[in-house]
Parts: sequence; C-alpha cells; structure tokens
Amino acid sequence: MLLVAAGDLAALAEGAAAYASDNPLQVAGIVVALLVVVGAVAFGYRYLTRTPAERLQSVLSGYEEIAVLMHPNPDPDAMSSALAVRQLASAVDTNAALYYPGEIRRPENRAFETVLDLDFDRVETVEDIDQHDVVLVDHNEPRGFPGAGDVDPVAVVDHHPGGGTGERFTDVRTDAGACATIFADYFESLSWTFYDVDTALTDGGVDTAGVPDHAVPSHVATGMVYGIQSDTRSLTNGCSASDFAAAAYLYEGMDGDLLNRIANPQIDAEVLDVKARAITSRVVRAPFAYSDVGEVSNTDAIPQAADELERLEGVSAVVVVGESKGTLRIAGRSRDDRVHIGRAIEAAVENIPMAEGGGHARMGGGQIPVEYLEGLGPSDGVSRSELQKRVFDSMSGER
Repeated sequence: MLLVAAGDLAALAEGAAAYASDNPLQVAGIVVALLVVVGAVAFGYRYLTRTPAERLQSVLSGYEEIAVLMHPNPDPDAMSSALAVRQLASAVDTNAALYYPGEIRRPENRAFETVLDLDFDRVETVEDIDQHDVVLVDHNEPRGFPGAGDVDPVAVVDHHPGGGTGERFTDVRTDAGACATIFADYFESLSWTFYDVDTALTDGGVDTAGVPDHAVPSHVATGMVYGIQSDTRSLTNGCSASDFAAAAYLYEGMDGDLLNRIANPQIDAEVLDVKARAITSRVVRAPFAYSDVGEVSNTDAIPQAADELERLEGVSAVVVVGESKGTLRIAGRSRDDRVHIGRAIEAAVENIPMAEGGGHARMGGGQIPVEYLEGLGPSDGVSRSELQKRVFDSMSGER
C-alpha cells in the first residue's frame, strides 16, 4: 500500500495550481470535456431508464399529426388501442387521425363503433395515408390495401407475433392477451386518472373544461376493457397476469352501461344460420372438429361459428371454413395445450399458392383464394376433403 505524506499532497496541489495558472486554456478544455461526459452519461441513463410510455409520447411529440392504422376489419382491441394512441398524442399536442382498411362487420364491432360514437377513416389505398407518419396498433406489419407494403411506420404497438417494427418505437408483447393491455400499462405508468363523459363523442364533442391533461375519458376506458375482454374471452383464454392488472386498473374509469350495450348487441340472422350449419355439418375426430359452412356473405360469421363449435362437449380444438367472394376463409380455436391453432392452420395451408394462415395458440385464421385451392398456378390443387385432412393432421401434430 502506498502512503502519501501530507507534504507530498501539498506539493501535488501546488503543482496542479501552477499548471492551471500556466495553462488556463488546457484546463478549461478538460473541465468542459468532463462536463460533456457527465452530461452525456446523465442523458444516457435517463434515456435508457425511460418507460415505454414515456418513449412513445416522446416520439409522438415530434409530429404535428399522425395516422393511427388498425388492421383490416378492426375488432374492439384494435379500435380501443387506436383511441388510446389518440389520448396519448393529444397530451403532447399532436393530432391523431384513426384509419382502418377493410370493413367493420361483426355485431359487437359495429356496436362498439356505434355506442361509442366513433368516426374512423377508411383506407382504400396507400395514397390515403401517404402524407402522414403512421403508428400501427394491434398488428406489426401493414396489410389489407394496395401499397400497404410501402408503409414504414414510425411506431408499432402490438401483442401478436411477427417481425414488423417501427422506425422510432416498437413495443410488441406476445405474452399480453390484448393490445389494450399494453396501453393500460402506459396510462398507469404515467399516473393518468379518469373522468366521466355523459356522451361518448370522440370527435371533439367531449367537454374537457376542468379535466386534467393526463386523464382517460370513460368511453375510452370502457372500450379498452371490452378490447381486453373480447381478445381474451372475458379473461379466460390466452391471457396473462398483465391482462387482469390492466382490467383492474381500467375498472375505475369504465362506464358499466356502455360496456353492457357493446357486449350484448343484437345478432344478425345469418350468423345464427352459419352457427347452425357449422354444428350440423361438423366432422369430429375427437377431440378435434372441422366444419365447412359453405357460402357466406357475412364472413365474420365464420369465427363466431368456430367459437360456438368449440363449446361442444368433447371438442378441444376446431377449424371452421367458409367461402365468400372467391376466397375460402378459415377460423380456428383451441383450448387444447397440445394444439397451437395458429401454427396448425399455417401448416395446413402450406404450399398452397397465395394462401395465408397463422395466429395465436388459442385463436388463428387464414384464407385461400379458391382458384388457387383448385390448382391455379404452380400447384395441382387441393380438394376440400384434402384440406380437411390437412387440418386434422396439423391439429394432431402430423404435419
């Protein structure tokens, strides 16, 4: 161990003082450099320790206006997530326009839009949003309209598996049962409160006089609760502790009457008919079931039929297919830990040109252009009976 005498320390101090006196510019440069380093370290620490909510709001604050893009045929989870982005954006004085491709068709989806008095803009082609910086919610790769592949989002918030990312912000949590769960976590981490509105007017009709800047209106909280419920089957399927925590947090701000009106809409007659056809035409190879419901005009009846068929005793995984406008639509459900239904559907449609399939462990879907199913392109085609066999094989783990 080295011991420095008091005299030596004094000599060192005198030498340092003399050097500083003789070389003031060099010393000033060293001091400035040290201050820059300390500042950079402090900034880096602050940057690295910011919450995802803070980072997203920082990104949003850099734009005067953004486009929030939902996936095709948006469901309550996508719609409520879009509303959540608009709330976060408004808190940093950024305008947000909400867009979707496709159609809003399922009864509960239409009820969600109507009861909450929402006004979304429909995307026909990429030109409809090419003047905007885009934020994706509830999907991580743009799709569903011409030119979608050219969209380079600035931010992505999603709970589905996939490789899509945002240029400046990405938060994909595949363990979450709903995208709304992620936004609830944002609001809670930012210590946002709630406030009641008498009428759910999201188009500038809410009187926000006296409302804190960082507060969630009751119709948005209600929509987020239903978004979580719809994607997790009322917190019974494909959910995690974070979904329960999000629902508990949002409960304080939701409107029970609005929630009841959204959750219990009238049912389209065709949906009941398709459900009946799915049940009567089912093929069961226990514990799996398959049903081809034939031609349908309301394609949202197909996943609803899959929900119904999965409830049958002795059935733990099911796939329902139906044809609409030259495309075979596929919906799958599973409550069997051995069957990842998204992967099963993906395997079943493998090597069929232009076919798509995938999804979560509990919920999946896909589509096949009928002309390609029948052999158009570099394929001999697959019969409907062969497709059925493929589905059963994939659910059994044989594909």
